Amino acid sequence: MTYHTLILDARERLYEAGQGEQVAQLLMVELCRQKNINLYISMDEQANPEIEKQYLNAVADMEKGKPFAYVLGYEAFYGYDFIVNEDVLIPRPETEELVGLVLQMFDEHFDDRDHVKVFDVATGSGAIGITLALEEPRMDVIASDISKKALEVAKQNNAKMNTMVSFLCGDMLNPFIDRDLHCDICVCNPPYIPSEEKMERSVIEYEPHVALFGGEDGLKFYRDVFEKAHLVCNEHAILAFEMGYNQKEALMTLARQYFPQARIQVHKDMSQKNRMLTIEL
Repeated sequence: MTYHTLILDARERLYEAGQGEQVAQLLMVELCRQKNINLYISMDEQANPEIEKQYLNAVADMEKGKPFAYVLGYEAFYGYDFIVNEDVLIPRPETEELVGLVLQMFDEHFDDRDHVKVFDVATGSGAIGITLALEEPRMDVIASDISKKALEVAKQNNAKMNTMVSFLCGDMLNPFIDRDLHCDICVCNPPYIPSEEKMERSVIEYEPHVALFGGEDGLKFYRDVFEKAHLVCNEHAILAFEMGYNQKEALMTLARQYFPQARIQVHKDMSQKNRMLTIEL
């Protein structure tokens, strides 16, 4: 079969499976790129047998609902390709905006410093902490996660990107508290989906639930961090979180209870949805 024929067939199958048509070509582009084949020049040529086999297996997986990033084994984030598998959440575009916000606040508050200690709490694939370290070498990043399997993926990404992020295994801030570590910036994309909220089948069946659900109201892990933040945060530290678009009032109220003197802000993403919370101590 030619590359073109394979793509046409896959488009039909994926459309019927509710996955959309575009992904059929994107998948082939990526598989060809890995073997330095220019798909657009080779479209009507006989497909490389290895690529054909990979492609057909991947299409079959996506027909069952497996997310595109898990099929490929990586996801683009802030211009970098991060290894992902079913042990970690797939990094989202909204989280790129959290990284951008943290970098902006670094410039505003710490630009005169040679070293700034940053904690990336609930790191998953390591996307936030590793990207911060790549974009701002003055950030000394330590990342934590409760999942040993997730940390293995994060360490692979750390090695792949040649960054010097350190990793700790434990629940939220506990591993930092246990080691008496302190930070200037604490960034966290916690699980914030309420337990009963309905999700897409591909998310529920493939992505790790420990990285998705934040208790009955979705705020469990914010409470955990707010309650213990004074044990790890240096004077004038900043906390930055991703949040659900509909959690503004609940999170602002909760944050004011714990940080009555702090500057607390909710920031909108590019879609004008409330997506990030910052607390300046």
